Amino acid sequence: METKDTAVGVVLVSHSARLAQGLSELIDQLGSAGGRVFCAGGTDDGGIGTSYERIAAAVAEADSGAGVVVLPDIGSAVLTARMVLEDDPRDDVVLVDAPFVEGAVAAAVTAGTGADLAAVVSAAREARQAAKIPD
Repeated sequence: METKDTAVGVVLVSHSARLAQGLSELIDQLGSAGGRVFCAGGTDDGGIGTSYERIAAAVAEADSGAGVVVLPDIGSAVLTARMVLEDDPRDDVVLVDAPFVEGAVAAAVTAGTGADLAAVVSAAREARQAAKIPD
C-alpha cells in the first residue's frame, strides 16, 4: 500500500510566474524540500500580477493533510492570497509575512524534515531576523 506524503506544503505567490518558478528551482537545488513547493505566480494570461484562481489551485494542490504555508511577495499578492484564504478559512492554511526568498527557503527546508505546520510557519517568520552580513 502506498503511503500518502503528508509534509507541509509551501505555496509561493508572486506577481511573476518566472520569479516563483525560479525560487522553486532554487529550493529544489537545495534538495531538502521534498517536492512540496507549489507556485502561484503571474496572471491567468501570463502577465505580471496575481491570480485568485492560481493561488486557490496551488493551495489545493499543496494540501496533503499536514497544512499549507502561503508566502506572498508584495502588494496585491498579499491581498489576493488573503482573499483566497478568507473565502475558504482553514486553521491548517497559514499566510505568512516573511521575506519571500529567505522565508520560502526556510519553510521548504523545514517542511522537508517532516516538521509540523507550526514549525514551518515559525521557520519562515524567523528568516526575517537572519543576518546575511554580520555587522
